[in-house]
Amino acid sequence: MDPQKQTQESQGEKANPLLIPISIILSGALIGAGLYLSSRPSASEVRSSGNNSVVDDINVPSIKSDDHVFGNPRAEVVIIEYSDTECPFCKTFHATLKRIVNDYGKDGKVAWVYRHFPIAQLHSRAGKEAEATECAAELGGNSKFWEFTDAVFARTPSNNGLNPAELPKIAEDIGLNVNKFESCLSSGKYAKKVQDQYNEAIVGGGNGTPFSVVFAKDGQKIAVKGAQPYEVLKTIIEASLNPTLPVAP
Repeated sequence: MDPQKQTQESQGEKANPLLIPISIILSGALIGAGLYLSSRPSASEVRSSGNNSVVDDINVPSIKSDDHVFGNPRAEVVIIEYSDTECPFCKTFHATLKRIVNDYGKDGKVAWVYRHFPIAQLHSRAGKEAEATECAAELGGNSKFWEFTDAVFARTPSNNGLNPAELPKIAEDIGLNVNKFESCLSSGKYAKKVQDQYNEAIVGGGNGTPFSVVFAKDGQKIAVKGAQPYEVLKTIIEASLNPTLPVAP
């Protein structure tokens, strides 16, 4: 299935739901900075601190039954990330999140949930890559989802740079049945899941990638804007585990 055809009309509207965020993303200065724009700097963000905000009304669900979780699903703190495999900032942030979970996850304190947010107008191949990760999960479980996703980020130069012919090669390299993988991918069976998660990110306030929300120990939600560096994210995690600490460094 052509990833450019994945976009579905929003309920009750004829307008393409991708057009609004793209008009924001295409600002050259902001793309260069790799920032996530908040279109809703409302009263819900009056407790903002630094580049990140504690948000009371953000509409992003916590862990769901069909999520891909890295770490303990019952962790005290859960990071929900919406990502695009062809986004260079997502590639950087992927490594940062892995480091965070490796540091905090061994004690079961932090978990990372990966959800799809492919920006088709910028990265036409990202949607099919997202479907490919779901096929990997179908054939090999949660661990193969993460292996496949890691491999895509490792191999792509970003910005639509991964040749689609690499996808079955990645499947083979991580030990999946290539014929079954190709059959799954060509069926388009996961296009709706990818689109649903895209829509979920938009409804939740995502205007660029990566878009993340940290569910803190005390139930608060912290919107993380863009590909924040390790030290900034570490401060957010520490504050999420200990609500008496400030969110910003």
